[in-house]
Formats: sequence, C-alpha cells, structure tokens
Amino acid sequence: MCTALSYRTCHHYFGRNLDIDTSYGEKVCVMPRNFRFPFRKVPMPERQYAMIGMATVVGGLPLFYEAANECGLGMAGLNFPGNAWYAPEQNGLDNIAPYEFIPWILGQCSCVKEARGLLQRIRLINLPFSPSLPLADLHWIISDAEESIVVEAMATGLHIYDNPVGVLTNNPPFPYHLFQLNQFRGLSARTEENRFAENLDLDVYCQGLGALGLPGDVSSLSRFVRTAFYSHNSVCAEDEGSSVSQFFHLLRSVEMVRGGCRTQHDTWDITVYSCCINTTLGRYYYTTYDNQQIRCVDLRKEDLDGHQLRIFELDDKPCIAYQN
Repeated sequence: MCTALSYRTCHHYFGRNLDIDTSYGEKVCVMPRNFRFPFRKVPMPERQYAMIGMATVVGGLPLFYEAANECGLGMAGLNFPGNAWYAPEQNGLDNIAPYEFIPWILGQCSCVKEARGLLQRIRLINLPFSPSLPLADLHWIISDAEESIVVEAMATGLHIYDNPVGVLTNNPPFPYHLFQLNQFRGLSARTEENRFAENLDLDVYCQGLGALGLPGDVSSLSRFVRTAFYSHNSVCAEDEGSSVSQFFHLLRSVEMVRGGCRTQHDTWDITVYSCCINTTLGRYYYTTYDNQQIRCVDLRKEDLDGHQLRIFELDDKPCIAYQN
C-alpha cells in the first residue's frame, strides 16, 4: 500500500508515502557518482549520476525504495502483488534484477525521454537479491519536471504508460486507474449550481459539496482518485517552504493511520514515512509516522564524486515544541 506523486510549483517535487506494516531499517542514502554498484548481469556504466533516496542497506548496497538523481529525474517502486511478473534472462537485452532497476535508470538517464530509450533494451528478470530477500512485486513511476511514465512488468510483457496524472498507487494495472477517473469527472473544488431539479430549492448547507462523492477509504483505487483530485486542484505559493508543506499535505490526504487497515497477517498498515524530493535542488525531505517534523538531507552538500555511500539514520522519535 503506497502512494507516489509528481508535482510542480517553482520547482519539481517527487515523493511518496511508504505504507506497510513494518520497517526494514530504511535510511536516507546518497549514492555518489563513483560508488560501485555491482549489477549482476550487466557491466556497470562508465559514468553514473549521483542520487539520493530511501533505501535498506544490505551488504553495503542500497536497495532503493525511491530516489532522484542530480539531473532531476525521480523514480519510485510501489507494491504490485499478483500482477508483477519477472522474466528469465534473454541474450541481447539488458537483464536487470528488480532491486537494480532504480540505480540502473537513475544512474544513466537525466530525463524521462532518456529513460524511455533505455527501457527499450531492458528485461526485468526473475533474480532476487539473496535467498533471504525474495523478489518484491513492484511497478514503478518515473518522473521529471516535464512528464511522468509508469512501468509495469507483467506476464504480457513490459508495459510503459504515459502518466498525465503524475500519481501512482498499487493494484490494479495503471490503465484501469486512469479509466476510473471518468467516473469522477463531475467533481469540483467549488460548489456547483443545482442541476438536480429546477423546481427544487436545494440548499448549499456547507462548503465542499462540489467534491461530494470523492472516495475516502484507503484502497489503492480510492487513494489514486483522491491524490489526483487534490494535486490537480492544489493552490500553492511559488516558494520552497510553501511547496514542501503543500506536498506533505497532499500525501497526508491519503496516509495510513494505525488501526485503519488490518492486514491478512493481523498486523496494521501505517505510513512508515513520507518523502518529498525537490529534484531541481536535490533536497530530500521526509517525515515518519511518529515524527511529523520535516527533516532534510541535501544531495549537493555531499561529495558527489565520492566512492562511498553516505547514510543518514531516520529521526523517528516524536518531536514536540513546547511554547510555554
């Protein structure tokens, strides 16, 4: 259960909610240009863009949940169970394991247009990181300041979709999400005139009646509609503070509250963290479930020509500012 968003004001912002029932020790990671990421079936590219994102670090390698590179391209993987399918290897193609997909794209592509070109040669293969870390069923959103696409590896092939909404959640496949927006085309941020019946005097008894019918549950279908509605009707000042604040408000409109979604394993899905990446400036902002104060790690304050990962532990303790 996750929600990802691409959003633009003065700069381009990209981020997501990670909705899951447990933490995997995720940390904010900066991967510099000269870090050696050992791809299993393809050689490491001769040059590599630096990137910043959230990852679980295993054996010194960042397994990214989402990231953005120094050029302004962002990418996130979201849960896609039952639909994701990874192929066997095939000669003549770039055979990429799913856990390598984000560094492979962000390391070489400066924009979505370049990512489209690289995707023509990619085969996402059935290769887990290790026996103890099996494959995750994922699909991906890739965005820059100008456009966004969705990548879904399914039994019917590798599908690449234009994403005019700039939103991705989970199942079902992306075309269904886009189509279901037709059902909500009558919703509006403003209260519209009475069209129910000319001879009935129907009162505007409160604000917000124009969006009556906007789904409020936490299913992936509903989160997609709600995020699309709020982000495309968003009003925000053109400065960094306002933009970051607004982005987190958009994510909070679909966050998971402990107790609201019980899993099949009798655990509770929560929004473990939310992140907002200013892909223009390389700033990674985040909050956690227990600490809603916004923290920031700046990619450009690190040595981008370095060879070692820079790892930042999440500040997850509640932070309350007492004023008296």
